[in-house]
Amino acid sequence: MTTIGEILAARRRELGLSQNELAVRLTMLGTEVSNQAVSKWEKGSTLPNAKQFLALCRVLNIQDVRAAFSGGREGVFAGLDSRGRRLALDYVELLKKSGLYSNRETPERRLRSLPLYSLAVSAGTGQFLDGEDYEMVDVGDEVPDGANFGVRVAGDSMEPEFHDGQTVWVRQQRSLMTGEIGIFLYDGNAYLKKLVAAGDRMALHSLNPKYPDILVSPELPLRVLGKVLPQIA
Repeated sequence: MTTIGEILAARRRELGLSQNELAVRLTMLGTEVSNQAVSKWEKGSTLPNAKQFLALCRVLNIQDVRAAFSGGREGVFAGLDSRGRRLALDYVELLKKSGLYSNRETPERRLRSLPLYSLAVSAGTGQFLDGEDYEMVDVGDEVPDGANFGVRVAGDSMEPEFHDGQTVWVRQQRSLMTGEIGIFLYDGNAYLKKLVAAGDRMALHSLNPKYPDILVSPELPLRVLGKVLPQIA
């Protein structure tokens, strides 16, 4: 039966290291040993302690400890030469880094409850965000952290970016910059529109060119309800 010392010696020679070079590399890792200690391990007169053994495996690039010290039963590496083993280990590292095959448990989905309004129903009430025309829905990480409420889109005036029946998530705020998309209350109706300048006035702009801009009259207050947040894929 092959001893631990014989396995260590064979691996050292395979890497082209002398006993002194192995001792130096172990010392560089914080495990100070002499080449005499290495010689004793390989002859089997002494054994490395746990810390020394782990350092040896690292220096000698022994990834699969069980396979390396199981009397020649090398599992998936059986039949591979040293180059083949290195290639196999490189592939294993690529799989680990991809994250696609992790054996870690999937993080628990973080849930929170947000109000979801129907733009079509709320449009005629003039009480958007102030009334009770909403439902509470549980949402997870697919909804931006800054969202305070959601709106279910009605119609095609904001296509191609927003579609009929789609839910958009909104951060409640009282003002918007020109060019930003938000939820507005104007003349008793709730709108999902883009705020634009139209001469010396403001307008609610539809992304779908079939719909004309809604010019904001100085006599009618325009209430900003919030800013539409970018959708998380």
